[in-house]
Amino acid sequence: MKISEQIFPRVVALICTSNKEGKPNVMTASFLMPISFEPKILAVSIAPTRYSFENLKEVPEFTLNVLTKEMKEIAEICGSFSGRKFDKFKMANLKIEKSEKVLPPLIKDCPISLECKVLEMKEFGDHFLIVGEVLKEWIRKEKFDPLLQKTGEIYMVAKNLK
Repeated sequence: MKISEQIFPRVVALICTSNKEGKPNVMTASFLMPISFEPKILAVSIAPTRYSFENLKEVPEFTLNVLTKEMKEIAEICGSFSGRKFDKFKMANLKIEKSEKVLPPLIKDCPISLECKVLEMKEFGDHFLIVGEVLKEWIRKEKFDPLLQKTGEIYMVAKNLK
């Protein structure tokens, strides 16, 4: 049993990166967590085989864009193809906007986007932990149902307990 099947659900986000020429890429991620309230620091785990990881080595910046439950198909598209060969922004019909503090773009339709600079990248097993400080927040919508992932193609939504 994979650890992703044992620890769930996890919020799903799109991570945008850019290479040194400014070409952006987007990938789906659910291995992420907040680390610090002040300053705001978060971590995302990315396999070194990912194109986004190559971009992070060239330009140590990224945006984290939280997905809603209605964006499941976008998560599947951006998590199933490589940016080395495909333009996932076009495939998923993503609307992007320019970030203010970092090179990678924001995903305009996401309720929350965070512009981050990489503080540290460290290898743990088959993934790297990417620690980023939030430089700018874009809160477009405060009340929404986030898309959650159990594992693979199994997604969930949160339900408040009474």
